[in-house]
Amino acid sequence: MLLRLPTSVSEAQECLAEGAVPVGGATLVWAVWQRDGFPASAMSLRELPEANVIGREELGAAVVLAGLDGRVPDVLRRAAATVGTGAVRRTATVGGNLAGSALRCLLPPALVLDARARVLHPAGVRETGLAEAAAGRAVLLGVHWREPVAAAYRKLPGVDGGAPPLVVASALHDGERGPRLRVAVRTGYDVLSEGVDRGNGAGDALAALRETPLGGLPPVAWKAVREQVSGLLDRPEGR
Repeated sequence: MLLRLPTSVSEAQECLAEGAVPVGGATLVWAVWQRDGFPASAMSLRELPEANVIGREELGAAVVLAGLDGRVPDVLRRAAATVGTGAVRRTATVGGNLAGSALRCLLPPALVLDARARVLHPAGVRETGLAEAAAGRAVLLGVHWREPVAAAYRKLPGVDGGAPPLVVASALHDGERGPRLRVAVRTGYDVLSEGVDRGNGAGDALAALRETPLGGLPPVAWKAVREQVSGLLDRPEGR
């Protein structure tokens, strides 16, 4: 297998056009390739500057999970810190987790940040929603968002051999019509995300969330949402 390492977007486009298979840290596909056979060529974005940015409002797809530190919002950093082992986090990438993993551990935090994705097609780069990026229909270059006023993250303990652990993430944003709360919940392999006005505090926000699909969550999941939203919104200035 030939591993190609483009250093520009145009070079990455050429790789795609020539049939190179996109790969992140290979933590998810290596065993499959060993079983089913390796492709003739693969493409990694680890040398592409656009895929390696990291900051308060943007994150490249080639950044490894262990690289998420104080430069990114805490809700993303805490989510990345719960993925696998230290060895996995030093190899697995943001793009691989968002677009290649069935668990998509970074997806709830990215959704509550109201992130947008930059994706690469053979014809060029364009911006899209996270749904397309998470579905793996294009090569993810990175995500960007507007920094929230406050955010929170919680991953409940899982059961060995059971369903993936419950994840709840939330973020409060300043909006043109007032503060707005976004909440995302991973139950099993499904991720639900909704946004509501903050209103006069946690009580108003929770009542509004009850009217969304999140209101149909199992009791244990709704309890986690209620506790997190109350902690996020009822502290001074939502901080």
